[in-house]
Amino acid sequence: MTAALARAGRVLRRLAGMAATLLATSFLVFSSLFLAPGDPASFLIKGRSPSPEDLAALRSQYGFDEPFLVRYWNWLEGVLQGDFGRSYLFHQDVGSVIWSRLPSSMLLIGVSGLMIAVFGIGSGILGALRRGSRTDRSLMLFVTVGAAAPAFVAALLLRSVLGVQLGWFPTIGNGEGVLDRLHHVVLPAAALSVTFTALVTRVTRSAMLDELRRDHVEVALSRGTPRRTVIRRHVLRNALGPIVTVSALLVSGMLVSTAIVETAFGMSGVGSLLVQSVDQLDFQVVQAIVLLVVAAFVVVNALVDLVHPLIDPRTAAGSAR
Repeated sequence: MTAALARAGRVLRRLAGMAATLLATSFLVFSSLFLAPGDPASFLIKGRSPSPEDLAALRSQYGFDEPFLVRYWNWLEGVLQGDFGRSYLFHQDVGSVIWSRLPSSMLLIGVSGLMIAVFGIGSGILGALRRGSRTDRSLMLFVTVGAAAPAFVAALLLRSVLGVQLGWFPTIGNGEGVLDRLHHVVLPAAALSVTFTALVTRVTRSAMLDELRRDHVEVALSRGTPRRTVIRRHVLRNALGPIVTVSALLVSGMLVSTAIVETAFGMSGVGSLLVQSVDQLDFQVVQAIVLLVVAAFVVVNALVDLVHPLIDPRTAAGSAR
């Protein structure tokens, strides 16, 4: 009963902290409008020279003349109801504009996350089990190079070699239909996942080596327990905590990197929409995308924090003490 109450209190504190973080983030995101160069009213008139009366009427129509806190409250009230305002560039609701681009970005992130999980965790386990071998040294070389390679460099290399020279994959666009979309997303997903795969490989290898050095693992092996059973029951299970934590945080961080990759491959996703909106001073869209990205990162972080004790009970025991 006491343990259940402690867990419930921990969940409530985490949810309260998440709500406070999102509220503070919304204030900072909205405030950024006043720090950004350019005037929204000037963008709306698109270089024309209206009279002072027309400009004042335009500011009144869009609420630009209202006090800052009033504008923030009106904006926050709309966001809580799912209304992010109207795009100055597309002349549509911001939610509709983002929603139409979201499937492409989700497909890109999903395929990238799958690549990171399969190649990152698999390579880390292989490197730890063959520590010091040629395979391990080759993987560490990949980790060093991959972790230092920016997404745009990986995108240029993959486009040049696999797309242009070999012609195996298309280098631009989203594609049509399920199979064609998957074909189009392979290179962008690979470019997006290179750095993250290298980081997950390093974390997985380190976590596995830490567990392999523990006394209970050596005792189990000395008693004749098959190595495969020891690896599965004692090493991999205990190493999953840091692996899952880092992997989830990296995947949520990919939301930011999609802007570079989608622009490089001409994909019509939320990332390229963010770049276009920043370039065209479409503040409403920029605010909505930044807020959604931060919210996704905060929510994933909170979920990882709550799920971690279930994966690794030692964390819960440490928190209880």
